Amino acid sequence: MTDALIDDVKGVVVTTLGIQDRADSLTASSALFGAVPELDSLGVLEVVTTLESHFGITIDDEEFSGEIFETLGSLTQFVEGKLPPA
Repeated sequence: MTDALIDDVKGVVVTTLGIQDRADSLTASSALFGAVPELDSLGVLEVVTTLESHFGITIDDEEFSGEIFETLGSLTQFVEGKLPPA
């Protein structure tokens, strides 16, 4: 998991949820679901849709779990696993 990928995923989360004012405080270990009020059930759907579009990936409904949105790092790891091998 590279810093560039973390920054890319963070950019999607920040823009989608409109939390630019808190972007600088988000790191790989930052808690997301339950800690970011904007990341409710609708926010999760918006973030997933935007991640799919941004990275050209498909996320199936069965793949959704709370662990994916636990931290920015866990979300980035999930996205990384969906990307085609370099």
